[in-house]
Amino acid sequence: MREDARMIQPYYRDDLARIHHLGFGFHAEATAPGVLALLEPVRGGSVVELGCGSGLLTRYLIDAGHRVIATDASPAMLELARSYAGDAHEIRRLVLPDDPIPEADAIVGVGHALNYLDTVADVERSLVAIAQALRSGGVLAIDLCDLEWAAARTDQRPVGWVGEDWALVTEFSVPSSDRYVRQMATFTRNDDGTWRRDDERHDNVMIDVSTVPALLAGHDVEAEVRDAFGGEELPTGLKAVIGRKTA
Repeated sequence: MREDARMIQPYYRDDLARIHHLGFGFHAEATAPGVLALLEPVRGGSVVELGCGSGLLTRYLIDAGHRVIATDASPAMLELARSYAGDAHEIRRLVLPDDPIPEADAIVGVGHALNYLDTVADVERSLVAIAQALRSGGVLAIDLCDLEWAAARTDQRPVGWVGEDWALVTEFSVPSSDRYVRQMATFTRNDDGTWRRDDERHDNVMIDVSTVPALLAGHDVEAEVRDAFGGEELPTGLKAVIGRKTA
C-alpha cells in the first residue's frame, strides 16, 4: 500500500477491518443488550452511532427498530457496514472532532472511538459536540478508555490470533500514562495461496473519564460513569458513559 494511502487511512484499512469483523465481534455482542435497554425510552427514534466499524452493533440497533445513522472514520469499515447492515437509514464517514454530528434522539458508540483522537482536547471537543447534537430527552451511551486502561497494561505481552485465511499479531506499549499503543501486523491469504502483510499502529489517548460528567453537565447532559452498559463485564479501564439530555 502506498504511503499516502496509509496517511489518509491510518486506522482499520482493508485487511485489518475485515479481520476485526470476522474475529472480534464479541464486544458488540456483549454490549448490545445493555445499550438497547438504555435506548428503550427513544425506541424507534433516530440513533447516531459513532465508530460503527463493520456494523456489528448497528445490526442490533436496526433490528430493535431504531432509525440508525451509522458513522465511522474508516472507509474500509464503512464498506463492510454497507454489506452487513446496509438497511441502516444512512451509513456515512464522520471524522471527529471537526465533522458535524447529526441531531439525534440517541448517540451511542462501543469500541472507544473517541480514544482514537489525537489529544484530550479533541476528545473533549467531541463530547461537547455530542451533547449539542442530542435532542431534549436524548440518550447518550458510549465507552471510553480511562487512564486505568494504560496503567493496567504496562507489561502486556504480544498476542496472536489466527483465522481461516488471516492472522493478526499485536504488540503493546504504554509510552506515557495517557497513551496506549498497539502495533499490529496482519497477514491475509491471497486468492493464489500466497500471503500479504500490512502493518498498522493504533495510538490511543487515555483520559480521566471521571471528569466527563462535569463536562457534559455544562451542556445540559446529566451523565454518569459506569463499569458496564448492562450486565456485561467490560475490560479493566474501559468505562461506560451514560447520560440524558435535560433541555
